[in-house]
Amino acid sequence: MNRHVPSLVAGLAVLWLATTLVPPRDKEFQSREFGRIPVLLEGRVQPLDSVARNALLQLRAKQSVRVTDPATGKTIITLSALDWLKEALFHAEVADTRPAFRIDHPDVISLLRIQREDKHFSFAEIQPGMDELEREARRISEAKLKPEQQTPFQKAVMDTYNRLILYQRIKNSLKPERITEFGPQLVAYEQAIAPGRAAAEAQRDGKPFDQGALDALIGHLGKFEMVARYAYPLVIPGDNPGHARDDWSNAGTSLMDAASTGAIPQPIKLLAAMNDTFRAGDSAGFNKSVGEYHAWLAHHGYQPEIAKGRKEAFYNHAQVFYKAMILYIAAFLFACISWFQGNETFRRSGVALTVVALVLHTAGLIYRMVLEGRPPVTNLYSSAIFIGWGTSILGLLLERFYRDGIGTVVGGLTGFATLVVAHNLALGGDTMIMLRAVLDTNFWLATHVVVVTLGYSATFFAGFLAILYVLRGFFSASLTAENAKSLARMVYGVTCFAMLFSFVGTVLGGIWADQSWGRFWGWDPKENGALMIVIWNAFYLHARWGKVLSEKALMATAIFGNVITAFSWFGVNMLGIGLHAYGFMDAAFRWLILFDVTQMALLVVALLPLRYWRSFKPGAQAHTSGPGPGRLMPKPKAA
Repeated sequence: MNRHVPSLVAGLAVLWLATTLVPPRDKEFQSREFGRIPVLLEGRVQPLDSVARNALLQLRAKQSVRVTDPATGKTIITLSALDWLKEALFHAEVADTRPAFRIDHPDVISLLRIQREDKHFSFAEIQPGMDELEREARRISEAKLKPEQQTPFQKAVMDTYNRLILYQRIKNSLKPERITEFGPQLVAYEQAIAPGRAAAEAQRDGKPFDQGALDALIGHLGKFEMVARYAYPLVIPGDNPGHARDDWSNAGTSLMDAASTGAIPQPIKLLAAMNDTFRAGDSAGFNKSVGEYHAWLAHHGYQPEIAKGRKEAFYNHAQVFYKAMILYIAAFLFACISWFQGNETFRRSGVALTVVALVLHTAGLIYRMVLEGRPPVTNLYSSAIFIGWGTSILGLLLERFYRDGIGTVVGGLTGFATLVVAHNLALGGDTMIMLRAVLDTNFWLATHVVVVTLGYSATFFAGFLAILYVLRGFFSASLTAENAKSLARMVYGVTCFAMLFSFVGTVLGGIWADQSWGRFWGWDPKENGALMIVIWNAFYLHARWGKVLSEKALMATAIFGNVITAFSWFGVNMLGIGLHAYGFMDAAFRWLILFDVTQMALLVVALLPLRYWRSFKPGAQAHTSGPGPGRLMPKPKAA
């Protein structure tokens, strides 16, 4: 029976995944179809579902809004990101009451004159203190302080201020938020265009003109001018063949252009119908308008954009990396239990879960590549996902050869940790945009980023294997001679892999730089970071080949490789200089420093004398025979 348990565990995991992939049915309003409507934002076509999720992540750090009863604290309703976006676009006065903003800094809460003790607040609660917040933000901006020079309070002020601007842009993306019934407003505007234009032309020619007609047209244009300046996504597609990015416009610009063409585009009329029916609670009318909008897109040749919207909306719902993260930590726990219980069934179950997680992880990577037609690594978010994928493969390979749970433990832990990093990076907004350093997608770029990131993955994996060696040896008596030798061989093999890929990836990066920037090497911080990884892996290999460091000291060397790799991966991007500078990220910087501190602490533990290690104390079962890890390897005889 025990031999079937791993298959049963994997089957249950697959069944859970299958059930979560089925989206819930819409009860009245067809929110899913509305969320699939394509728009242009951040230089790429994406569905409204992505706009909603990415915006709410920036505002609240979650993809839903939980509305609670102030008296009891119990949840009244939980709004999805898409439901929240519908309210923000069509029913702004209701959206203003939703606690969509997360504010952690107590001084910012005091600045906004909020009396309630909480971290989530509505725009209505924030609005009375916005003038003071704006004055403080202006003072910070005028001081021209870089993010790394700002105090925590100043950073919190600027972050809150920028999120408030984003929210107000979203509310005014379709119409001025104070306009409730949009359809009648468009009818009045369309009727005012012809007489208003005639009055304007007569005034220009010095002829008698109708001042009332001219004032009516100017009044309408004044309302839409704000939308033209501040609208967030470009929601109006053009009707020209070819569908270039320049054909898309925001609602305000399109309405102002209608004064010249004399006709309001059909997409705006359909969006206005969605606005009015949603506010009236008319689900049938809303669903009809959504269907007509999709039909208009299909009739005008927007089938690729419609398909893109459907595929990306499904990807958003699937949340494959979040689910893979859960499976990785479950596999890690199964493998750890197998050590304590000495149970082979738990170890094999952990391997089975890792396989399911890796298949899911791989599917997510491929899906992202197909969605955007790009290599797997284009920014920090995608690099975190790819590094986790690479470490998970290495873990399974080691488990295939050694069958002792070590590969599953390290692979599951690193897969989980890197996906946690990716999740936090997603809080900054859209994860599918290309960052500034990636100037051109070509063969050398694709091969460079993939290969060098595999080098990152392997270096991290070797470092985590070394951490496992230290933790087992120092804190427990479970590091036997056989275990120590196995871990030492694993670290050595993985470091060889890391050395090869980090070196080849760095060379490929030079070739790409030569094509893109006209020089092979320019001592850019990112280039220096890649070189540091190569040098450190080479140092480890030479120290082992030359037998000048003990096994324990080699483990300390591998652990310090984590510090170098983390700095080269994240740190150099936050220096604010060089062609790979992505900007200072305060939260990422704190986590980077915390990670480095933990690695240095483990490094100190690794260098402690063996008498402090539990596995080497008298009576411990470990290393009852054979050379200890603290003993220097015999030096080669002189020639």
